[in-house]
Amino acid sequence: MRKSSLFLVAAMLLFAGSIFANDVKSEDNPRKKLSTQIAELLRDNSIVVQGEEVATVLFTINEEKEIVVLSVKTDSGKLEQFVKGRLNYQKVTLEDYREGRTYSLPVRVSE
Repeated sequence: MRKSSLFLVAAMLLFAGSIFANDVKSEDNPRKKLSTQIAELLRDNSIVVQGEEVATVLFTINEEKEIVVLSVKTDSGKLEQFVKGRLNYQKVTLEDYREGRTYSLPVRVSE
């Protein structure tokens, strides 16, 4: 009887802990907000790729809350120019950010 009570209490604690751990709203996550805004800036593109191409964008946010692209790591020159042209000096809306912090974001473009 004592073991089953202990097991029941442990199971309830694990269940309650998992509920509170998953209660984080995605709109409260500043990285998720930034990622969503960048996805909107890259949407509706006319770039032609063969299959799927991937790039890693290294950028920072300046004092005016503008994206400053530092580098784009990819094998495609077209994709690099496209990402730089679409993102460089575009304003984003962020409440809490540190000026000069470096962000890395993977970008995937497919046909």
